[in-house]
Amino acid sequence: MEPVITIVIAIVGLGIGFGIGYYYYRQVSGQTIKTAETQAKEIVTQAEARRKELEVQSKEEAIRLRSEAEEELSRKRQELDRQEERLHKRQENLDGRYENLERKERNLNKRQSHLDKRANEVEQLNQQRLDELERVSSLTRDEAKDELLKMVEQEARQDMARVLRQVEADIKHEADRKARDIVSLAIQRIATDQVSETVVSSVSLPSDDMKGRIIGRQGRNIRAFENATGVDVIVDDTPEAIILSSFDPVRREVARLAMSRLITDGRIHPARIEKLVNKAKDEVNQTIQEEGERAGYEAGVHRLHPDVVKLLGRLKFRTSYGQNQHAHAIEASRLAVIIANEIGANVEICREGALLHDIGKAVDHEIEGPHAIIGADIAKRCGVKPAVINCIAAHHHEVEQESLEAVIVEIADAISGARPGARRESLENYIKRIKALEDVATSFNGVEEAFAIQAGREIRIIVRPEDVDDYAAIKMSKDVARRVEESLEYPGQIKVTVVRETRAVDYAK
Repeated sequence: MEPVITIVIAIVGLGIGFGIGYYYYRQVSGQTIKTAETQAKEIVTQAEARRKELEVQSKEEAIRLRSEAEEELSRKRQELDRQEERLHKRQENLDGRYENLERKERNLNKRQSHLDKRANEVEQLNQQRLDELERVSSLTRDEAKDELLKMVEQEARQDMARVLRQVEADIKHEADRKARDIVSLAIQRIATDQVSETVVSSVSLPSDDMKGRIIGRQGRNIRAFENATGVDVIVDDTPEAIILSSFDPVRREVARLAMSRLITDGRIHPARIEKLVNKAKDEVNQTIQEEGERAGYEAGVHRLHPDVVKLLGRLKFRTSYGQNQHAHAIEASRLAVIIANEIGANVEICREGALLHDIGKAVDHEIEGPHAIIGADIAKRCGVKPAVINCIAAHHHEVEQESLEAVIVEIADAISGARPGARRESLENYIKRIKALEDVATSFNGVEEAFAIQAGREIRIIVRPEDVDDYAAIKMSKDVARRVEESLEYPGQIKVTVVRETRAVDYAK
């Protein structure tokens, strides 16, 4: 019985719970639905407001775009109007030009017809002339044509020679003027003495009795002096003087200095000679070092190799035709710098190349070969720049000149050596040079006579007029100048003048 009651109670409790739950569910769901409806109404209201706002914005944007499109369309329409106006004007100009061209074409056609007519007349006259020539001279047409061509060729050659002379004269005049300006400016700015010092090879004596003391008993003093210095002492009949002879200018300077001090001191014996000679060597070596450094300083070339400095110093005791080579090197360097500045070349290459161009002369008595090649080899061993080495090697054309700076160094060398008073030339060498110039000129065909005048500065060539025409005379002057450059060595420049003269002589009887 009790289990049944329990089941009944449970069923009743379950029904009551279900009823209560259902009632609560109805209450809660009703509130949720109301809340959702309220939120939906608010969302609909906001969406409507947003839609109206977007409609207003879209209308404003449409109005703005339409306004901009209308403005752009108006601007393009104005631009098209302007372009249309320009095209219209251009069309009018083209029409005018076309009319002018048609008018010019008509004029050209008229001129062409006139020229054709004149050409026909000229051809008829030429034909008449040829017929007349053939009739008078009994020549065929081909023979007359050859004769006419020869005549025309002769006239053309004469005209060409005249034009060449005029052009060449104008070019030479302008080149000479510019060259004179540059060279005169360079020489004016180099204020050096015209007569350079020379190496002294004789020593004055206070009396002729000193000669015996210099020779010594059985010649021991003079032998000791010659052995110590490597210089030959010539004691002859020259009053109150002895001669020091040596191919080495440095040795000769050491000997001169030592001999002068021996004569002043008066104590002449082998031990004293050796002591004074060693002292003179030290002084000369010190002088060589100082003079080499001074040359680099005065020329503005620094950081030279020590061996190069010594060679520059040795040039202090070297002369060429009486010109001191140490002063010549410094002067040539200054001249090269001025010329390089005037024509826009590399100043430093010209400065160093001109200073070192003759260093081979310091040792050319010891090494066989031209001094330019010797100097270039020494410079190469001492690490000198290749451009400077070419300036040294090419300043006498032993090798090809590879740069404008090499030409400037050659010019500076020639100016320094060829200016008045710079060098002396022996009579024998002068006569040989004059004879060589005349031999070069007379070696050409058609030359009647040739004269070297103005101390060898000009060759005047007289040609036979029947063998050499005007054009050939111009060509001969150039060929002779080229042959002189290739075969002879000379300072400065040599003028070549070819004279062709035709004389017509007759006698009134």
